Amino acid sequence: MSTVDTEIRNGVAFIRLNRPEKMNALSADLVEALIEAVDHAHAVQADLIVFQGEGRNFSAGFDFGGYEEQSEGDLLLRFVRIEQLLQKVATSPAVTLAIAHGKNFGAGVDLFGACAQRIAAPDATFRMPGLKFGLVLGTRRYAALVGTQVARDILTQTRTFTAEDALQHGFVTGLAAAQDTEASIEHALESARALSHSARSQLHQALAPSTGDADLASLVRSAAAPGLKDRIRAYLGK
Repeated sequence: MSTVDTEIRNGVAFIRLNRPEKMNALSADLVEALIEAVDHAHAVQADLIVFQGEGRNFSAGFDFGGYEEQSEGDLLLRFVRIEQLLQKVATSPAVTLAIAHGKNFGAGVDLFGACAQRIAAPDATFRMPGLKFGLVLGTRRYAALVGTQVARDILTQTRTFTAEDALQHGFVTGLAAAQDTEASIEHALESARALSHSARSQLHQALAPSTGDADLASLVRSAAAPGLKDRIRAYLGK
C-alpha cells in the first residue's frame, strides 16, 4: 500500500497521507513520497495542492519507530528532509491548502502550518513537542503566523491547543466539519485561479519567506548536538 495517495484532477493535486494505522506519522518513506508528490504537482503546474490525512487525524508528526536502530546521522538526515519538504510547500507556486482533523503533533503540525490556507475540523488539536528533545523545526514559520509572544508561550510549554485557539491565533484560517471540506477546496481553487499561473508564481516568489537557509541551519544545529538519541529516549520515556 502506498504511503501517499496522489490524484491530479482539474488542476488540483490531492495529496493524502495514507498511514492510518500509524496516525500518518512521518516515516522516511512517507516524507520522500510527499516530496515526490509535491514535485509532481509543480511539474504539472497544479493551481492548488490539497493535503489531507487518511484515518483518525492529519499527522502524528515524526515517526520514532525503530529510531534506536538508526544512527544519529540517519535521524539528522530525516529531519533535514522534513525541513526541505516544508520549504517546498511554503514556497510553492501553487496555492496550498491543508485540511486537518483529529490529534496532530510535531512535524505534522509543521506541514499543516507550511500551507497558505489551513482548515481544521472543530475537534482538531495541535501540539509541537520538538523542543522537548532539543529540536528546532518550523519555529520561524509558526511565529510568523501567530506572533512571537504566542509562539514563545506555546512552544515553551509545548502545550496542546485546540482548533478554536488556533483560529484566534491565526494558525488556522478557517474551521470546517468533514462534510464542508469540499466548499473549502472550491474556495481555495477560486482563489488560486484569480491570477494566471505566471502571475501567481511571481507573487508567491515575492512573498516567499527568505529564511530558508537560516531555518535549515537552526534545525541542523539543534539536531546535530551530541546526544540526540538520548534526548529522544528521555522524551519518549516521559
